[in-house]
Amino acid sequence: MDTLAAMRVFSSVVETGGLSAAGRALGLAPSSVSRRIAELEDLLGVRLLQRTTRKLSLTEAGETYYERCRDIVRAVEDANLAVTEKRAGPSGVLRVTAPSSIARRHVVPAVAAFQCQYSAVRVVLSVTDRVADIVGEGLDVAVRIGQLEDSSLVARKVGEARRLVCASPAYLKRAGEPRHPAEISDHACATFRNHPGSNIWRFRRGDEKLEVRATGAFFADDGDALAAAACAGLGLILLPEWLAGPDISDGRLFEVLKGYTADPANTSLYAVYAPGPYVAPKIRAFVDFLAGRFAGDYTWRERH
Repeated sequence: MDTLAAMRVFSSVVETGGLSAAGRALGLAPSSVSRRIAELEDLLGVRLLQRTTRKLSLTEAGETYYERCRDIVRAVEDANLAVTEKRAGPSGVLRVTAPSSIARRHVVPAVAAFQCQYSAVRVVLSVTDRVADIVGEGLDVAVRIGQLEDSSLVARKVGEARRLVCASPAYLKRAGEPRHPAEISDHACATFRNHPGSNIWRFRRGDEKLEVRATGAFFADDGDALAAAACAGLGLILLPEWLAGPDISDGRLFEVLKGYTADPANTSLYAVYAPGPYVAPKIRAFVDFLAGRFAGDYTWRERH
């Protein structure tokens, strides 16, 4: 029995959640996957997986073995990549995840430009606002926005965008344009929430710092929905320029309170990936590409 191959199959079963899924990922029949798991269990003298008609789960021994097995398999794969991909250049499947608020408007056009330059790389993009487990879900790069949680992952800042207040011309004609942040409390605001309530919007001008309570009749937990609500005349919004910018350029939204700076002034964009002694060329190339594309001269207000 090829122990390393069996370890790779076992790791894939755990990470994909099933024999069939692991088989598809590895190009093996489910019966071959099952046989290799059984051979590995016979070799170790322990049961690694609990099998039922509905699902597979790790035994205590399986959990311990997977933690070590995963690191060994990835170390071998990294060693192979160090020899092959370094010589051949970026290639293979690149699995990327990004939140919906930036994926469609900016990440997808960036991927298209990236693939024009690196045609040997195939990209699988998962669009989700859930914070994905990069290692556990077999992802290569996560595009994330805002404040990051502390973790062992590598996070590289690849861009940032101003946060600004805006509204539709129709709303401003009806309700008037606020000239001072304190006036926000007299306006309808579309706020980032999943239930009715109010948000605190913070601003500064020089040494002056202000806090205002923003609320209205529309709430959403999606940035695109908030931008659409503002375009429809439902009130003021406070959003990063990568969301509101294209609508401002098209005249669907108008920036207000330009004399004040939102606090924090910017929302940062990061590319996050797993650490290791060797970063695959496809990952390094993609992260470098994003950093170059979303540099200071990138225009968030264009429709890319």
